[in-house]
Amino acid sequence: MSTAVTSPSPAVTDLIVEIRQEIQVNASVETTFAALLEQLSSGFDKPDGTSMPLKLEARPGGRWYRDLGDDNGHYWGVVQAIKRPTLLEFCGPMSMSLPVAGNIQYRLSEKDGGTLIQFHHLALGLFSADHRQGLLRGWGHIHESARKRAERKH
Repeated sequence: MSTAVTSPSPAVTDLIVEIRQEIQVNASVETTFAALLEQLSSGFDKPDGTSMPLKLEARPGGRWYRDLGDDNGHYWGVVQAIKRPTLLEFCGPMSMSLPVAGNIQYRLSEKDGGTLIQFHHLALGLFSADHRQGLLRGWGHIHESARKRAERKH
């Protein structure tokens, strides 16, 4: 017995998600980088305020994941590059339970007496329109929270 499943071929642009954001922070590069690491790990929360702490092994090859305990959890990615306090880069599925390959880059630089974070998320995979919008909202929330965290420590 043979079975065939056909579906329309998606356009290449339907397979790509690219998000670029710039976040101006009123804090030093060092303080901002530390706040970003904290936000992406123990300080991680959902837009509704629900705490969802992640583990981030902040070294090349270090894992970024959600630890649910008892060897359960969700793999987000791996640290591809880190150059404190100016670069943090990840590769992996980035929270998506989809067939996805992704890269995230955070580049931090001094600007206007504070720090400019340049964020770039590029992913290739199968994405719904709802998922694309969720990524935009989610990253916006993460970055606003990181900015506030850094400015409180400033």
